[in-house]
Order: sequence, then structure tokens, then C-alpha cells
Amino acid sequence: MAAVVGLHSSCRRLARTVLRTPRRALWGQNRKKLEEVKVPEKAVEIKEEPALECPPPRSRKYIPPEDLQSRVESHVRGVFGTCLNSDWQETSLEKSQLKFSLLAQLAEEFGHVVPNSRLHEMRSVKDVVSFYSIPVQDGTKFDEINSRQLPSNLKITWDY
Repeated sequence: MAAVVGLHSSCRRLARTVLRTPRRALWGQNRKKLEEVKVPEKAVEIKEEPALECPPPRSRKYIPPEDLQSRVESHVRGVFGTCLNSDWQETSLEKSQLKFSLLAQLAEEFGHVVPNSRLHEMRSVKDVVSFYSIPVQDGTKFDEINSRQLPSNLKITWDY
């Protein structure tokens, strides 16, 4: 009981001390005055080109050329030079820079890019040739419907 009375009296003393001090002593007398920031009247607008660009559009349709083997071989010989094996299709693509330069050249020539999800599968030139030898028919359902022969009682208006 004595501890409660002592605590109560110390709280009273503290309250009296705080209440007797003027407010400006607690708030504002010791506060630092902020300097006014000068704002220029006109801001000069600098237009820059965006650092990021949109990724290239997906390859929609790809039909492998007739002379695929010879075209790939010429690019492989250009990139690898004297480092080629006797069988050029067994050339390893372990060096990332050589792999990148070969795939970039082929993507530019054929207009068909190896997707990021398949890059790890390209371990040799043989894998690259097999990728580029597969035709791609990537169309939407609307394209499929448009190319089909529709019944005479079905009419689709595309431009509405």
C-alpha cells in the first residue's frame, strides 16, 4: 500500500512540474527555424529516350528455308572460325559469347528468335539446327476460324 501511495505522490510532483513550465519552454523555444527553400519559377523539362524498350514481338509464323543447313553452317563458320570440329553440327555452344553471337545472327536472318525458356537446350549446333527446322504456326483462334470454311448460315463480321 505504501508503494502505491509513493508512486501516486511522485506522479503528482511530476505533473506539477510539467504544468508549471510554460508551453513555449516545451514546444517552440528550442525549435530550429527552417530556412525557406527557393523554388525556381520555371523548371526546364529535359526529354530523354526511355532506357527500357519493349521486347521484340513474338515470332508469329516461321517456315524453315530450303537451304537451312548451308545457311546455318555459314554462320557457324563465321562465328567459330578455326575452332570447328570436322562435323560442324557437333560443335559445342558452351561459351556464352559465341552462343549469343550465333543465335543473334540466326535470329536476324531467319526472323525467328529462340525463346529464353529454350536457351538452355541449345548445347550444340545440332540443337540449333533442329530448332530452326521446325515450322511454327502460331495463330489465334480467330485466325483459325477465319481460315476455315464456315457453314452458309454462319456469318462473322470482323470489323464492327
